[in-house]
Amino acid sequence: MIGDLMRPALALAFLLCMAGCQQSPDVTRMSGPIFGTQWHLTYHGAGTNVDEQVVTQLIQDAFAVVDGSMNHYQPDSMLSRLNAAEAQTAMEVDWDFALVFNTALDIYYATDGAYDPSVSPLINLWGFGPKGPTRRPSGNQLEETQKFVGLNAFAWDLSSRTFVKRDAMAMLDFSSIAKGYAVDLGADALDELGIANFMLEVGGEVQVRGKSPRGDQWRLAIEEPVPGVGGKIFTAISVSDVGIATSGDYRNFFESEGRRYSHLIDPRTGFPIEHDLVSATVIHPSTMLADAWATALMVVGTKEALRLANTYDLAVYLISRQGDELISSYNDDMMPWLLASENGEGQ
Repeated sequence: MIGDLMRPALALAFLLCMAGCQQSPDVTRMSGPIFGTQWHLTYHGAGTNVDEQVVTQLIQDAFAVVDGSMNHYQPDSMLSRLNAAEAQTAMEVDWDFALVFNTALDIYYATDGAYDPSVSPLINLWGFGPKGPTRRPSGNQLEETQKFVGLNAFAWDLSSRTFVKRDAMAMLDFSSIAKGYAVDLGADALDELGIANFMLEVGGEVQVRGKSPRGDQWRLAIEEPVPGVGGKIFTAISVSDVGIATSGDYRNFFESEGRRYSHLIDPRTGFPIEHDLVSATVIHPSTMLADAWATALMVVGTKEALRLANTYDLAVYLISRQGDELISSYNDDMMPWLLASENGEGQ
C-alpha cells in the first residue's frame, strides 16, 4: 500500500481539457496547496451569483476536515493521536475517520488483507513514511515489525466510534484513501452550492460532474508508466459524474544492490510488490473507493485485479509490463469510457 498521504499521486491523470481546447467564457479555474501537493478546480455555468471566494473557502473547509482527521503529517490530527497512543487507551474518533476506516475495512476483507489500513509500521520500516530514509530492512526487522501489522492489533466499535490499540506500536494509515475522500467532500460542497459542471483534482485523484467547457464529457489521460518520463500519454478516457484514481509503482521507489523496491508494500509478505502490474486506473462514482481500490489492485497484480474489479463493479484499466513492452487490459465496465474517447467525443 502507498505510504504517504502527502506525496503527489503516482500516475497523475492529465487534464486534457485544460489546454488546447475551446473554452466557454464563463470557465473558472482555481488551485491551491493541500496535503503536500496541489488541488485544482475547473468549473463553468455557475452563474454570476456564485462568488469565487466562497467556492475557495468551501473547498478549503472540506479539505480541512480530512487534514485534521487523517493526515499523519499533522501531529495533532486524530490519526496521529491514535497512532501515538499507548496500548489499551480508548479513543473516540470523528465521524469522517470512522467512515473512511469502515470503507478501508471492507476492502481489507475483500482482498484477504492485501489492502490493510494497519500497514503503516511496514511503510515506515522501508522508509516510505514521514521519517524516511528509504532502505532495505533486515530479516529480523521485518519479522519484528510484522507483529504490529494486521487489524487484530486493534479493537473498535464503530457504533460508538471507539478504537483501542492492543499494542502501542500498531498504527493506521489512510494515505491511499484520504485524498479520494477529500475530493468527494469537496465535490459534494460544490454540488450543494449549485455548481453542476466541474472537475476537482487533488494530487491525481479526480471527481468530474456534468459537462466539460466544450459541452461534452471531460477528457483525461492515463500517463505512460515509465520512470522519469512524465507527461507521455498512454491512453485517454472521456468521463462524467465519476471519480477516477490511478496508482502505480514507477514513481516512488529506491534501488539497492541492483534491485528496485516499490513504495507499494504487500502487508501479507512485508515486502514491496513484485509482479507485472505497473499501473491501475479505477473509475467509480466514489473517488474515495476509486483511490483505495487503485492501490489494492496494484498490490494483488493483474489477474486478481481483474477478478476483483468484476466482482465489485469497478471499471479498471491496467497496464502491465512484459519484458520491454507495456500491455493494457481492462474489463467491460471500463469499455464505455474508453469507447467514448476512441469515438472522438471531447475532441
